[in-house]
Amino acid sequence: MTCMAAAGAATPAVADSVPVGVPLDAVKTTLGVDTPRVATGVPVPVVGAPEAPRFHKGDLLPSPVLPVVPITTELGGTLVGTPVPNLLGDPKTDGEGTVEAPATNLLARTPGAIVGAPLTMPDGSNHGIPNLTTPKLGLTAPEVIGAPTALLGLR
Repeated sequence: MTCMAAAGAATPAVADSVPVGVPLDAVKTTLGVDTPRVATGVPVPVVGAPEAPRFHKGDLLPSPVLPVVPITTELGGTLVGTPVPNLLGDPKTDGEGTVEAPATNLLARTPGAIVGAPLTMPDGSNHGIPNLTTPKLGLTAPEVIGAPTALLGLR
């Protein structure tokens, strides 16, 4: 049985981050003090397609053998605000201090494995028989690319 969507129907969108508010109202009720406001977004990682290995002249195996996998996500916006009473010694100067980090994109790549065969390419001077060689073994470095920022404010 197949199911078809109606023409013009909206498809569900993938969320970059899930907004989360931290409930601190119970602290204010219980202790009778003003509590900070905390709101943030939980990242939802999206795994991309593995990067295709490449063959290099003179190598029997592709490089990297274990492919690198990109993972993208959005670090959700974060806001922390707290009351600042009697800023200048006067109740008229009550304010609020905030730390805000706007949403930013983040890209990470998993490490890949590089393995070399213990044989060379066929050698014409050796009747087409490959020669023995020292095998290569290594890992590519993982990467994390992003530019998170934060703003400090006082109102």
